[in-house]
Amino acid sequence: MTIRHSGILPAHMIEALFEDGAIMSAHPPVDGQIQPASLDLRLGETAYRVRASFLPGPHVSVASKLDALELHKISLTDGAVLETGCVYIVPLQESLALPDDISATANPKSSTGRLDVFTRVIADGGLAFDTVPSGYHGPLFAEISPLTFPILARFGSRLSQIRFRRGSSVIPDPDLKEIQATQTLVSGGNERIGGGVQLSIDLEGDGSGSLVGYRAKHHSGLIDVDLTGAQDPLDYWEPIHRRGAPELILDPNEFYILVSQEAVHVPPDFAAEMVPFDPLVGEFRVHYAGFFDPGFGHAGAGGIGSRAVLEVRSHDVPFIVEHGQTVGRLVYEKMAERPRRLYGDGIGSNYQGQALKLSKHFIQK
Repeated sequence: MTIRHSGILPAHMIEALFEDGAIMSAHPPVDGQIQPASLDLRLGETAYRVRASFLPGPHVSVASKLDALELHKISLTDGAVLETGCVYIVPLQESLALPDDISATANPKSSTGRLDVFTRVIADGGLAFDTVPSGYHGPLFAEISPLTFPILARFGSRLSQIRFRRGSSVIPDPDLKEIQATQTLVSGGNERIGGGVQLSIDLEGDGSGSLVGYRAKHHSGLIDVDLTGAQDPLDYWEPIHRRGAPELILDPNEFYILVSQEAVHVPPDFAAEMVPFDPLVGEFRVHYAGFFDPGFGHAGAGGIGSRAVLEVRSHDVPFIVEHGQTVGRLVYEKMAERPRRLYGDGIGSNYQGQALKLSKHFIQK
């Protein structure tokens, strides 16, 4: 396969990676697995509960670390419950034999992040999570740690996604400002650019008494990660309504679903990623699932007015956030080629045109 341009590889180039053997699996891709600028990764047959999270380090395989850290094996063939507070390692169905000029990064899928399932991808010899170096040949593994809800997962469940890129493709701020002027990357809020496109939080809603977010309940029921629209949100979430000043105290170790003030637009020739933890804006983590595909919020793909849902967890101290406060940054990258189909363009995208929205697993009221 010849790739002429640097940038994020679109779906048709990911398909070519399969054809050329750069992505390998005993099972062919299923419908919807290849997204406009990413590939969903499928769980394998076995989950290993381990004593602690780890990185293998140079020249060390994940399998060898499992030999030392494994507590027990769990078959995923017929589905299994992954408990909160536990760490699991699952070999993925997909493995890689990347060309020397192709690297990859991974992230949880949006629905995974909105369930507060902390998920990262590990490669052999890895020095960092969710990072696959150019030219990598070897297996991939998912580290899974449900933090709030126990989940039911099975062989083939898709919790993570991976992007492939050639060269450096991050768009600098001066160029982002030009794109903002011509194609409107964000609207309806602060519309600030600095270190990427800045996003602020909406705590005003539609006025006094309106819904502005959700706080996860403790000791809730089980969530099947492969079932859509199956759960009553009130069994799992406490709605947060605006009372008085538009502000919210984030309590340590609590998980929140909030929403950006700005509507986000990812034009067809670009992809974006949320910076998950930014110490410049506060002691909290925003958005475990950071990929925004080409076409998100794009009017031509039915997404005008799409806002960014924020998965927020405070760190060690209570932290007050106020309406309009910057809470995250979107880093934009160019695509190697324009995708042939965009996010939301008849491909079953769950979050096009969204405002404040829970994951697809809950009944949308």
